[in-house]
Amino acid sequence: MSAALPPDVLTQPLPARIGPYEVRAKIGEGATSEVFLARDGFRERDVAIKRVRSGQVFDSRVGHFQAHFFAAEAALVGRLQHPNVVQIYDAVPCTDGSYLVMEYVPGITLRRFCRADALLPLAQIVEIGFKCAKALGYVFRQGLIHRDVKPANILAVTNGDTVVDVKISDFGSVFAMDSERTQVYRVGSLAYMSPEQLDGDTLDCRADMYSLSAVLYHLIAGRPPFDATQQAAIMHQIYSAEPPPLKSLREGVSDALHDLIHRGLAKDRQQRFASWDDYAQALSDLVATQAVPRAAAQEVLDSERFNLLRTLDFFKGFGDVELWEVVHRATWQRLPFGHAIYKKGDEGNSFHILAQGQIEVYRDGQRVAQLGVGTSVGEMAYLAPSPALRQHSADILVTEPATTISFNPEAMEHLSPNTRHLFDAAFIHVLVRRLHAAHEQLAHPRRIL
Repeated sequence: MSAALPPDVLTQPLPARIGPYEVRAKIGEGATSEVFLARDGFRERDVAIKRVRSGQVFDSRVGHFQAHFFAAEAALVGRLQHPNVVQIYDAVPCTDGSYLVMEYVPGITLRRFCRADALLPLAQIVEIGFKCAKALGYVFRQGLIHRDVKPANILAVTNGDTVVDVKISDFGSVFAMDSERTQVYRVGSLAYMSPEQLDGDTLDCRADMYSLSAVLYHLIAGRPPFDATQQAAIMHQIYSAEPPPLKSLREGVSDALHDLIHRGLAKDRQQRFASWDDYAQALSDLVATQAVPRAAAQEVLDSERFNLLRTLDFFKGFGDVELWEVVHRATWQRLPFGHAIYKKGDEGNSFHILAQGQIEVYRDGQRVAQLGVGTSVGEMAYLAPSPALRQHSADILVTEPATTISFNPEAMEHLSPNTRHLFDAAFIHVLVRRLHAAHEQLAHPRRIL
């Protein structure tokens, strides 16, 4: 969006409406399109509308590509459902300006944090990389290669100076591997483009992997891997030069972080990571092994929670999208030794899944069960059909410092139908296992559970 705009474009008044949407503000513009914040009155939500400029594309070749990019995004309406990917709700072709209706993400883009005077902590950058890798892995499993991963196309949701979430946007350059439609090659942003993309070669997920590595390099160093005033010089560097070592550009970059980013920037894609899962795992390992510096009081990162959930038997049937919902919607609690999660007679409308630690169940002062990581408690009261059945019949105490993941009815209502269905299936699995244990106890009363 850096091209110069004609003077009459700059002075055009804000449209009152685009289709059925009430326009609130202009939030972005370029030579051939403009982006508005608008209100969807029917669904009572804010949306972002990207509208192709009508009559402003004087170059027929530019108009051709603009139409292609609109069609590429229009083909994705309703198709991408991931918490770290901007949703495309609708595409409307119009003679006076075709437009896309998209999820509105309040915040800024990662371009803000590419400046040397606004760099993020390394742990936050690794967290951003992990979320983007999981999101692009999801996109690739849908048969798509983004082809234009760059800071300006990654939206950042911030809380003060902290980036708390990111969303991949702008799929106008997307390559659909299963499409019979003619594809446009050599699209993307030069500073983040892989050698094979420059060549117009057949692409796979490792092209986007290179681009994401270039973005992370820029966030860490405050400069892109390759930089020059002439495009030909940048292209030559991408083909034949090595980027300056990250360790020489920023203090605190460990060998592991340096090697990971430089591996992602390998000119031979065979030397990059084999899959997005491998790339995401390598990023999360940096946190697990403390290869990135963290503030002493820093909370548990979303990537750590995601990986913890992946290890728990309760969530075995959940996919990445559903696990991210759990990460964001659940209440995460750290409970000390001796804490009573439930007491006999309490009315319960929540349930806990034990992520770390140990708890014990006491009935009338006697221990009847000891529960470890991955088990759930409180689900019987939560599932009870009437208040009279929601009273807990035992005391449940923490016997080793514990971390629990809990949900109440209000939180469950905000989950997607598919995630609620997976919870129902997990509950059935738990109940069957409990019934089997009760049957074994009755059949063999001397056995210790």
